Amino acid sequence: MRGVGWRRIASQIGRSVAVWAVSTLTMLALALLLPDFRLQSADGDSATRIALTAALGAGAFGILSAVVWPLLVRLLLLVPALVLGLLVFFLNGSLLLVALRLNPTGRGAVAPETAVIVAAVMSAVASATGGALAVRDDEAYRHRLHRLAARRRRTDPPCATTPGLVVLQLDGVGHDVLTRAVAKGLMPAIARRLAADGGTRPATHRLTPWHTDWSSQTGASQLGILHGSTYDVPAFRWYEKDRGEVMVCNRPTSAAELQRRAVAHTGDGGLLTEDGASRGNLFSGGAGEQALVLSIAGRRSRENRSRAGYFAYFSDPANAVRTALSFVAEVAREIGESLRARIRRQRPRVSRGGLYPLVRAFATVVERDVVVAAVMGDMLAGRTAVYADLVAYDEVAHHSGPHSRDAEKVLTRLDRSLALLARVADHAPRPYRLVVLSDHGQSPGETFRARYGLTLGDLVRAGCGLHVPRRAEHTHSGTEARAAVRAALRRPVEEGERHRPARRREPVVLASGNLGLVSFPDVRHRMTKEEIDARHPALLATLADHPGVGFLLVASEAHDGVVLGPGGTEIPLADLDRDPGPLARFGSGAVEAVRRTHSFPHTADIMVNSAYEPADGEVLAFEEQIGSHGGLGGAQSRPFLMSPLELSEPAAPGERLTGAEQVHHVLRRWLGELSGPEVPLGAAAVEQDERAA
Repeated sequence: MRGVGWRRIASQIGRSVAVWAVSTLTMLALALLLPDFRLQSADGDSATRIALTAALGAGAFGILSAVVWPLLVRLLLLVPALVLGLLVFFLNGSLLLVALRLNPTGRGAVAPETAVIVAAVMSAVASATGGALAVRDDEAYRHRLHRLAARRRRTDPPCATTPGLVVLQLDGVGHDVLTRAVAKGLMPAIARRLAADGGTRPATHRLTPWHTDWSSQTGASQLGILHGSTYDVPAFRWYEKDRGEVMVCNRPTSAAELQRRAVAHTGDGGLLTEDGASRGNLFSGGAGEQALVLSIAGRRSRENRSRAGYFAYFSDPANAVRTALSFVAEVAREIGESLRARIRRQRPRVSRGGLYPLVRAFATVVERDVVVAAVMGDMLAGRTAVYADLVAYDEVAHHSGPHSRDAEKVLTRLDRSLALLARVADHAPRPYRLVVLSDHGQSPGETFRARYGLTLGDLVRAGCGLHVPRRAEHTHSGTEARAAVRAALRRPVEEGERHRPARRREPVVLASGNLGLVSFPDVRHRMTKEEIDARHPALLATLADHPGVGFLLVASEAHDGVVLGPGGTEIPLADLDRDPGPLARFGSGAVEAVRRTHSFPHTADIMVNSAYEPADGEVLAFEEQIGSHGGLGGAQSRPFLMSPLELSEPAAPGERLTGAEQVHHVLRRWLGELSGPEVPLGAAAVEQDERAA
């Protein structure tokens, strides 16, 4: 054993020397290429002296990066995380300037702007070299992964040997999108697990579709999955008359309130209460370890650890530089793809200017890298249950389309993240079972505004006899990625006052994908059809007869609730089983979904679902999105659940898995199965060795 320890130390020293040598050569090459960077005096030096200057400079830069960088990041943790990411280049360049100042040869000078370039290149080369040298050394690889751990346990209790559960949510990836991507070879890591890659190895996972409620969006689905309740979440955003406020699922204050209500409704803290970790989610799931969790992002206390994952990731300068470079490349990629779409006059298309390239880069690079690193740390720390959300695909699909080339590239990168986590599991102190799922899908289609030249709000105002602006305004579009950016910038409130009506008798019109909600704030209760007709006789007919509207749901004094369709169609909820009317084209499950939403206390006065064309699966979003979700119609209601074959079937044969609450109970059942009799240490080691092989 002592000999193994000495060999490990010698191997580490050898890698360090190799990285130092490569960094020295890199510095010499950059000094030749960059006019503002020199390693010799003005009078010239010998080649030996120049090489010594480069070696000492590279060594000082490496030591500063290893020792000073984590301290800088910790000091700058109060700086908004997105700003910290943008400061990476400046900080790294400053370290190089300091390294040259400390050089005992007295040689070496660089312009500040050139220092940024030199430091970035050297960090990237050193990281690549160290990683390449450690590829064939499992112990070195394990050590490097430990450095990426997001949070370390304050104490080191013995780790359980029963398998842990890691649940990775691919936000917005529908069942059909996943199967198509696997068939096209875009997601080889998932294909191998499903034995869909044509190989000889047997499948390790099964793929199961499940169906959302009417509100097919992350707020409802993730609340149901993590906390076991989707009760009284009618949409992504809705107006609550008793509180006089607009609830928005990706606003920290709303997320915290929704989590509180769910815990009160179920009497349970959540899925992750037992040694769990919540990463990149809207809700905590009751986890003791939380990072990048929106429901705690608005707090200003020491207990707020929502941004701890940023420090854990950016404290490694190689990570920081790599992510910063990828961030810049993703911004450039989005600008290029957007320009390409404009030149080709692609339809449908929405605006992708302004800050959107930065939001997209944050979702597809920064958020992904930080969350994946946090999950790595959780597995290496041996946590029992981990739930993490990756929002990259959802953000890109909203603006580029669910089946676009842009979205497919994101799927490939997410698949690589999955493969990386699987490799990390081989080095974890306990075996892990990996579950991959989505919270909803996305349905394609042009926007309501693009097709008809007016927004849903304009149509409602016209039906009420109110003034309609001559030029339709853009409807606000809120996504999980935008909420993450706001939280990172410490500006987490999304749109608190903007939906308050100028006059209390004017309706509040909100959009959640292709689901619209109309509320009259001056009436304290949910208005009935009879009351709405008395107040605005033309409104319901105007909405129901519009070709862009699929159906309406309103309360009724005579029938409790009714579904309205074109041509005066009016069907009581109790009669929908016999005659689903306009709900027929929305498929099985639509009737029950509508009935359940009708029972919620905060359902809007008028619930408006857009038109849906089953032939092409298209809907009309009331937001500025060409890939949308939030209502009924098409792929948005069909997410997936990919689970290991060692775990029990998600649903009995012939049964349909419907609603996030059912998914919650399935995950709870699996946690119970995994927490069975302890696996002997020897057996656990054998299992890990077999998986590594």
